[in-house]
Amino acid sequence: MSDVAKVEELVRKYQALKTEIAKVIVGQDQVVSQILISIFSGGHALLIGVPGLAKTLMVNTIAQTLGLDFKRIQFTPDLMPSDILGSEILDENRHFKFIKGPIFANIILADEINRTPPKTQAALLEAMQERSVTVAGHNYSLSLPYFVLATQNPIEQEGTYPLPEAQLDRFMFAVNLDYPSFEEEVQVVKTTTTDIQAKVNSLFSAQEIIDIQHLIRRIPVADNVVEYAVRMVGKTRPNSKEATDLVRNYIDWGAGPRASQNLILAAKTHAAIHGKFSPDIENVQAVSASILRHRIIKNYKAEAEGITEEQIIQSLF
Repeated sequence: MSDVAKVEELVRKYQALKTEIAKVIVGQDQVVSQILISIFSGGHALLIGVPGLAKTLMVNTIAQTLGLDFKRIQFTPDLMPSDILGSEILDENRHFKFIKGPIFANIILADEINRTPPKTQAALLEAMQERSVTVAGHNYSLSLPYFVLATQNPIEQEGTYPLPEAQLDRFMFAVNLDYPSFEEEVQVVKTTTTDIQAKVNSLFSAQEIIDIQHLIRRIPVADNVVEYAVRMVGKTRPNSKEATDLVRNYIDWGAGPRASQNLILAAKTHAAIHGKFSPDIENVQAVSASILRHRIIKNYKAEAEGITEEQIIQSLF
């Protein structure tokens, strides 16, 4: 099958996937799209939202429809690296045997990732970046495809360990979840207070998702689109000649080169799921907010004047 036919097949299956997920998840269309774009691009996503917005249910439903193995890890202040990676124990023959931790799955939901100390957060870093873990000097590969979807509560910051910039940068997307509309909330209450449980079907296999990731990387991109993405990321750096006034006044640090790479990869996926065979500037703009919002660090002046990351990103266009 040619790549053109594969893109057309992807569009069809993506629409079927959205329909399947909508059996369980009411609304949140934009959020689901961004999670799927990050998965098809081979990236990780950070979901930021208050409790009760169905973040866990959403990730679980997406894992089921994609036919992937799913594990949830509840991050707590006393969680140790060995609790997520696994540990070596002595078996009955007095040989060391490795017992795999919950990190050995295709999709990991890292619930409230900012509740755990930096040592345990760092244990997740190697898995996210290298797709492997090292325990007692032995390296263990994780089964592909591999994604970390982490959640963070933006309100309650007492007893939390904010994610360091290096770890935030490992997430392709930071997705903001908002409250549902009145109509959506009515629908949620109607569907969740009955005895009927919606069942979702698995539409993909692990190998199909790996094939889609390779297909995305083969999609050609025009030089002017790559240059636009790199220039946009460059504008987020306050000491850059091209920085906007908002950036110079309200930003301490801008985004790094990983943001440029992720912009192009996500733009390719955004184009493909909408039936285009090459991304354009509109596709870059469509994914830019979620890719840049956690990579730009506002100063105290921005906080005092209520300037949002979205306003700053809009100024880059």
